[in-house]
Amino acid sequence: MAQERGGGGYEGILRRQSLRESAARTYARSLPIVPVRARGLTIEGADGRRYLDCLSGAGTLALGHNHPVVLEAVRKVLDSGAPLHVLDLATPVKDAFTTELFATLPRGLADDARIQFCGPAGTDAVEAALTLVRTATGRTGLLAFTGAYHGMTSGALDASGGAADVRVTRLPYPQDYRCPFGVGGAQGARLAARWTENLLDDPKSGVTAPAGMIVEAVQGEGGVIPAPDDWMRAMRRITADRSVPLVVDEVQTGVGRTGAFWAVEHSGIVPDVMVLSKAIGGSLPLAVIVYRSELDVWEPGAHAGTFRGNQLAMAAGAATLAYVRENGLAERAGTLGAHMLERLGELAVAHPCVGDVRGRGLMIGVELVDPEATGPHDTVPPAAPALARAVQRECLARGLIVELGGRHSAVVRLLPPLTLTDEQATAVLDRFADALAAAERAHTPHPAAPRRAPAPRTATGPSH
Repeated sequence: MAQERGGGGYEGILRRQSLRESAARTYARSLPIVPVRARGLTIEGADGRRYLDCLSGAGTLALGHNHPVVLEAVRKVLDSGAPLHVLDLATPVKDAFTTELFATLPRGLADDARIQFCGPAGTDAVEAALTLVRTATGRTGLLAFTGAYHGMTSGALDASGGAADVRVTRLPYPQDYRCPFGVGGAQGARLAARWTENLLDDPKSGVTAPAGMIVEAVQGEGGVIPAPDDWMRAMRRITADRSVPLVVDEVQTGVGRTGAFWAVEHSGIVPDVMVLSKAIGGSLPLAVIVYRSELDVWEPGAHAGTFRGNQLAMAAGAATLAYVRENGLAERAGTLGAHMLERLGELAVAHPCVGDVRGRGLMIGVELVDPEATGPHDTVPPAAPALARAVQRECLARGLIVELGGRHSAVVRLLPPLTLTDEQATAVLDRFADALAAAERAHTPHPAAPRRAPAPRTATGPSH
């Protein structure tokens, strides 16, 4: 077999990867598998094992692996003889993609929008959005949030939570479980909004009028933290009142992931700029920004890129967008996500190491903690990253692929495809429960008694 060329089978492939690829590789470290076939939720490794994939290309695979409508769209382009590389020229494939995308956007934006095709990664679309608002406003500063993740290029990193040297003002992102103000709930969200408003209006705050605000409606890498809808509406009001463009990063939340086609729809806001990537390419690289026409102040070539015209991705993306829309997969994600969150909440009752279960739609996080290490001044137990890594390993041993995230990499993340069936969801949760129990036994010689059931959470996020 081709995967055995060079000797050693799949183990040889893994060994050669570790010798030849850079130290920057990430997923390959925690997921030592060699995928050779995939369909839907399932990946088959070169070792013959089958895995349920709840990583989905970090949220890219809205329809799972190799969905028939995606394959058909790609084959149609290949068989047509259409050019595969077109820079930013107009083509029937691009026109069809743009038309389908605009049909799904919030009407207040789509009715008067422009689209910029960027380099094929979401981080380049973030760079384009930041450059656009800085060019349009003539200002340079930026408002961003604690826990944010917007990509790995320079400007995107500046706006992300781990930045070290930035031109960005960092604002508090509301959380229920680890509220930055220690109160949580609606009050915590109100305090976060008040802090933001006061900072912008205080002439001695040291913050000049910014070029824009960039926010995620659900923080993914930050730990699967849904923004309260009222708080999102407050951010829209605060920015609109001060003529600050609002940029919403929908790279991971878009195309039905959270139970609405776009996560901003939960709050009903209309941003000035939307950053889109991942699922819009139907599993292939594609990234765009969509923005109000009044911001369209680009000079020709102001944000160019050789690979802006990915014809195959546009075809796959148009097919994916249409399939999600026509089959109500966003609504399905909301319903199934609510069921999964409820079951995970029940699991938390029997496992004190589960600090919080949260999410929106099929974007779910389980934060693992060390209840024995809680200090006298702690409002919640400290994160348990070692336990989270153990749970991830136990999941993989049971044929379940999950990812970790959060401030301390202690949040187990589930991002299954939107085509997940009820039976598959049960299988995922059963394997996760088994893996959690095994990891907890290894880390806790004398398991603590079950605790009282927490208040149920829903797939639509916090109620405030």
